[in-house]
Amino acid sequence: MAEIPIRSFAVSVVILRKVSVGYEVLLLRRNGTLVGEWCQISGGIEDGEKAWEAAIREVREEAGLTCRQLYSADICEQFYEADRNAISIFPVFVGFVDADMEVVINDEHSEFRWVQISEALRMVPFPGQRHVLKHVEAEFLEREPRRHLLIHDAHAGTSMK
Repeated sequence: MAEIPIRSFAVSVVILRKVSVGYEVLLLRRNGTLVGEWCQISGGIEDGEKAWEAAIREVREEAGLTCRQLYSADICEQFYEADRNAISIFPVFVGFVDADMEVVINDEHSEFRWVQISEALRMVPFPGQRHVLKHVEAEFLEREPRRHLLIHDAHAGTSMK
């Protein structure tokens, strides 16, 4: 009996900012892989790097942002890749940034938008992304995030080691 490999080599990060009408999520329009599609931040985990460290680095590299707080979303984004005949599972993180921070995208993206979750749900192409966004809305916006999920708090100067 053949098995389908399961790969976990990257992270997914949902970035949120508080504005006068609630919260907005950052979406980036992809170049290269998935060209033209709107996605949250994602990227590979480098050798010797913890997944949460990759999340912080990818946010900085892809959007020029620093997370005020970074949480484990306590969920994984998962999908089947037909070309690799593999299941990919990415741990998801939720990063909160200050509303006045300037987004500077890298060459992996052609543009960015800050949108309400309801609009993001219409923009992202995959059911797994919508599942993640609904989870983030329920667990991080409609209720106070659990303190046990906090990984990095820039204001308090703390992070997991």
